[in-house]
This record gives sequence, C-alpha cells and structure tokens, in this order.
Amino acid sequence: MKDLNISNDVLHLYRRAGFGGLPDRDISIKKALNQLFHESGNFTPIETVRKETEPPLMSEGTMMPDADAMKKEKMKKNREEIRELNLAWMSKMAKGETTLRERMSLFWHGHFACRVQDAAFVQSYLNTIRKNALGNFGEMLTAVSKEPAMLQFLNNQQNRKNKPNENFAREVMELFTLGRGNYTEKDVKEGARAFTGWGFNAKGKFEFREKAHDSDTKNFLGKNGNFQGDDIIKILLEQKQTARFITAKIYRYFVSEIPDEKRIAELAEDFYKSDYDISQLMHSIFSAKWFYEDSLKNMLIKSPVELVIGIQRTLNADFVNKEPVLYIQKVLGQILFYPPNVAGWPGGRNWIDSSSLLFRMQLPNLMAGVTTQKIKAKESGDVNDQTIKKKDENSKINVDWDQWAKRFEKIDNQKLPDFLCEELLAVKPDPMVMALITGKETIIPDRTQYIRKLTLAIMGLPEYQIS
Repeated sequence: MKDLNISNDVLHLYRRAGFGGLPDRDISIKKALNQLFHESGNFTPIETVRKETEPPLMSEGTMMPDADAMKKEKMKKNREEIRELNLAWMSKMAKGETTLRERMSLFWHGHFACRVQDAAFVQSYLNTIRKNALGNFGEMLTAVSKEPAMLQFLNNQQNRKNKPNENFAREVMELFTLGRGNYTEKDVKEGARAFTGWGFNAKGKFEFREKAHDSDTKNFLGKNGNFQGDDIIKILLEQKQTARFITAKIYRYFVSEIPDEKRIAELAEDFYKSDYDISQLMHSIFSAKWFYEDSLKNMLIKSPVELVIGIQRTLNADFVNKEPVLYIQKVLGQILFYPPNVAGWPGGRNWIDSSSLLFRMQLPNLMAGVTTQKIKAKESGDVNDQTIKKKDENSKINVDWDQWAKRFEKIDNQKLPDFLCEELLAVKPDPMVMALITGKETIIPDRTQYIRKLTLAIMGLPEYQIS
C-alpha cells in the first residue's frame, strides 16, 4: 500500500498552500511547489458586475421615477451583484487552477478587510488583491490604498485640509503595515494630513484632489517634508517593522498560530531585502524543511471558506445550485466581502463554537445531499434561514462517485478506511472512532457506495476541521 500513498508532506503543502484536494500520487514536493507557483502565475480578472448604463430618456408627459424607489432598486442590484461576485470567486477557488493565487487572495482579503455596498467597487478591489496576491507587497499596498472601496470604507473621501479624517491613515499603519504600538498619535495626524485629497470621482476612479490637499510640511516617523500619500507609503515600506509585521501575519496564517520569533525574523529580513517579493517569501516558507515538521502539521483550524472549497476540490465537485454556498458562509460566519470589521476575521479558534462545530461535521453529508439540516444564521442579514432538503437536486454538489472510487481501485477493502484517512485527514483519528466508521460490514455488495459512505464519514470527523 505504501507505494500508492501520496507523501504526507505533499498533502500538507496542498492543505496549506491551497485548499486541500488530492494531487497525483507520484508527485514530489519540488514538483508540487513548482506546479503551484507556475499555475498561479496566470491572472484573469473576475468580471461579473455589469457596467452601469445611462437611464433611458423620459418621453414627454412621463412622470419622473421616484428617487427613493430608484435608490432602493440600486441598493438591491448592488447586493445581488456582490452575491454573484462572491459565487464567482468561490467557483474560481473550487475549480480553477490558480490555487495558490486564490489562497493568497483570501489571506489578503482578510488583511485588507473592506466592506462596501457598491458592487463595482468590490469587484475592482477583489481583482486588485488577486492580481497582486503573489507580486510585490509595496505595489499591492499602494494599489489597494487607492481603491475606491477602501477609500470609502475608511472615510478618506472626507479627508480634507483643515478638516482631516484620521481613520484611513491610522488603519494603514495599524492593520496594513506597522502593527499597533509601532507609531505615535502624532504620526497618525501627520499621515492623515498627507493623505488629504485622496479620493475617487463619479466614475469610481481614484483621483488626487489638489485643492483638498494639505501642502504644508509634515513630520512623519521622524522625517520632514511636504509629503503626499505616496510618500507616506514609501516611508512605511522603508521600515523593517513593516516586513516583520506582514511576515508574522503570514506565518500565523500558513504555518502556526504559535510564532517562532527566530524563523519569523529570518524570513522578514529576506522579505525586506527582496523589496517585499511575496512569491519569494511564500516559496521560502513552503520549501523550508521546518515547514514539514510534524509539530507544525494538523494544528490550523480551517476557515469556513477553506472547509467548503476543500470538500469541493477533494471530490472534484460543484454545487448544482450555487445559492447554498451563500447560506453556508452565513451560518459558519465568513461571508466574502462582509468582514465583521476593519481588522477582518479573527480566525483560529474563533471559527468554532458548539453549534458551528456540529454543522461543520454535518456539512459533507449535507453537501452530498444525503441528510437534511436547518440552516440558521448566527446573526440577522439578507441571507434568510434555509432548509437544504434531503434529495433536493438543487441543494447539493455533483460528485462522480464512480470516478472517485476508481482512485482507490487497487486498495483492498480492509485497508480502505486507513488509506482514506491518510489522504483526507491531517491527523489519524482514535482507533475507537475508526471502528465506528468501519462498522462490522464483512460483505460489501457495492464498493462505490462503500467508498462514498467512508469518505463522507471521515469528512464528518472533528479531525477534518484542521489542516
């Protein structure tokens, strides 16, 4: 059986650098790494938001439409288009080849957390982080900071000379670059003055409004000058603390929530010297021997998006009707484009509570359409309570179970449970749990159904919640 196993290290790489899924059994770490980076070198924008068209001319004698009604209709349209964008990105994560790019983009979505109700702004913001996800951090920081979505979310549209708004400048330092405690209130005030005039026009494009800019001298992080926003970003990137803050956050997300200060310091130094090359940093992490140490495996709790996408990628499955994806996100507490606040999702153990764990464990059977579950969201919102009904063809994923079973055609029935656990789980379950999964079946009339049953049972274990 050993020669049929995928390397445990390769599986670890795919769980952390991607969303799981099962690579070819003969692939090496080196080949897997090269493949992940090569495939994610391509960038194709996601474009589901329809461009605004001019309203039709009113014929003589026709009453003007009600302004409130038009506003409500526009808000409804934006909500619908943001939902479509959500589903399109989920589909890209589940079925696309740019796995590492999408995984990194999900990380940056939490880092550059943003929540606005303009679908065109959201789409532009998403494509900016996806385009730059594996590129240069400095270029991404500048591009994201100039996105209308971010400028609106952090109130910089209202940041003008003689009446500065400090929100944008504060978050750029606290959440995007230096981290809390590595700047002063004076730096916030001076940074806000430098960002005055940054905004966007009626077409939703960034513009620098010179008349609104404070052109007097500023003192920022010990430097004096007639600084504008780009100068502030440049000064922030000159700080080694920025490289360390970003590296530490990436380490906690992809490696371990328990920081290794020595490793982080070494990675941060190289990240700084590379002029913030994200691909180089990630390659250094994923190719390091310590990344594959047993102590760093099976210790990160999957986010709701990672969990759903992981099931889809592993089984090569897609939802018949994509609406349940939105309901599942709502129930588990991670709706794309709706972070809880500017700090993003807290992650880690915050993903799990008694009710969400039960739902997570039922999710594979729910998605496969073999069970029913009342979905109740944690908080009120526009995603209503839904029931995914048993055998409802519009509420489940399409899985080619015959094709899935072929993957294990050379494995003896007695060895199947252990073999499936090795491929699907980051940690082997307790022997008593294995006995419950296996049952007392001695005669297996339908091997495909047996493999299906085992697969869903293993995916329903608490151990499947970690990577």
